Amino acid sequence: MDLSDRIAAREADWRAGAVVYQVFVDRFAPSADLDAKRAHYASPKTLRHWHETPAKGHFVEEAGVWSHEIDFWGGDLASVRSRLDHLGAISADVLYLNPIHLAYTNHKYDSADYLAVSPEYGSRADLRMLVGDAHARGLKVVLDGVFNHVGRRHRLFEEAMRDAHSPYRSWFFIGSEYPNGYRGWADVANLPDLRVEREEVREHLWLATDSVVRSYLRDGVDGWRLDVASDLGPHFLRELTQSAHREKPGSCVVGEIWNAPSGWERSLDGILNMNARMIVLDYCRGRADASVTAERLRDMVDDAGIEFVLRCWTTLENHDTERLAHVVPGEAERRIAHVLQAMLPGCPNLYYGQEVGTPGGADPENRAPMRWDLVRDGHHEWEFMRGLYSARRSMRAAAKGDVIFLRGRKLLAFLRTTDRALESVLVVANMEDVEVEETLSMRDGRIMAGTHFRDALAFDRPDAFSTHVHMGFATLKLPPKSVRVMKIVPPTPGQHSPYKRMR
Repeated sequence: MDLSDRIAAREADWRAGAVVYQVFVDRFAPSADLDAKRAHYASPKTLRHWHETPAKGHFVEEAGVWSHEIDFWGGDLASVRSRLDHLGAISADVLYLNPIHLAYTNHKYDSADYLAVSPEYGSRADLRMLVGDAHARGLKVVLDGVFNHVGRRHRLFEEAMRDAHSPYRSWFFIGSEYPNGYRGWADVANLPDLRVEREEVREHLWLATDSVVRSYLRDGVDGWRLDVASDLGPHFLRELTQSAHREKPGSCVVGEIWNAPSGWERSLDGILNMNARMIVLDYCRGRADASVTAERLRDMVDDAGIEFVLRCWTTLENHDTERLAHVVPGEAERRIAHVLQAMLPGCPNLYYGQEVGTPGGADPENRAPMRWDLVRDGHHEWEFMRGLYSARRSMRAAAKGDVIFLRGRKLLAFLRTTDRALESVLVVANMEDVEVEETLSMRDGRIMAGTHFRDALAFDRPDAFSTHVHMGFATLKLPPKSVRVMKIVPPTPGQHSPYKRMR
């Protein structure tokens, strides 16, 4: 397949290079009818005020969970629907929801019934309305699938523990050899492991027509992000992905894999690319220089292949990690991280509030309610992120293009390219404490002598940063702790252009 055909195939595939916006439903937007839902937050659960910040709590013996796991802020599917315009403002393509199925805790990684939506969030009908509204705005919707384990309150687990002759006993790992009398994920008592080796378990989860995976896809959902996907193993992941594709061709199955992407392309459409996260954060925290970072990124893409990497979700922060503003407190360094997340091949996975620099350490601080007061003109991080993703949307190469890593000593630089040379995008970063000037080989013979690259985020300003290409080289001088996204100044109509016979 030639380059034009490869780019065309990517353009037809929404999973390649999409901007993913992640929402923790309880914390994204206040409910419009909180009083009607108060019964769902009965003690020992606590309903917090929106301005309160989550804090580590104590273990609640009667509930078998930590108190911060049952602190709630009251968000629901209807309140998410009311804020879909915000996803448009940040140029998102995909709405990804943390788990919404029936569960006791606020995080809902402890399913009590996969086929029901937690009532404090709404119902399956509410989900269908959210999906309909999202689709009307051109957004896809991806759900969080937690299929390695359930919660201790799951109806089938309760029956299995209550009745030694229950047919559901074989669905779990029950026995005296386990500390709690059963095996839990990471030995957590509240998260009993499922025995997915049993076909009837997989029929319920993803194989049968009325399974969890397939029934939600028929409700209009466009894909699944799989929690602790590596624990399910490559074989079962492949089976799940194939089942999803049979139900809904073109659907998305992305796995939470805290490894390098290479090899997982045989089982999944993409992974949560935490490998890229470490590469970017090491660079932005001064733990790896430009040349080492370029080598790591080049190896990641070469080993896994560009097609798979384009469908992986590039994540800098989420509900399991410290917030970016916590680990990269400097605004200049954080802008470099934001740009690399947006411009490297893959799907930028923005965690709600990342676009306004929401702070927060480890769980539960990283799950604070959305700061809507910061979504306003004049807020530097919000304005920068909105401009960055608006520019990305206008650049075909940024979402669907190949990548060429350039060889610099102190500058990290790469090209994003398509079958059209004039669409090429040049990204250059300087993490040094001093101004750096380097002459870089463009490494793409279609970049013609005399080509003028100009800052894509300030393109119309007369003082916009720019550089010219001479005999395949460009000299760039970047201030300390800075980054530039550059696109080619198009030829002036009616004037000579070296691109007159170039695609």
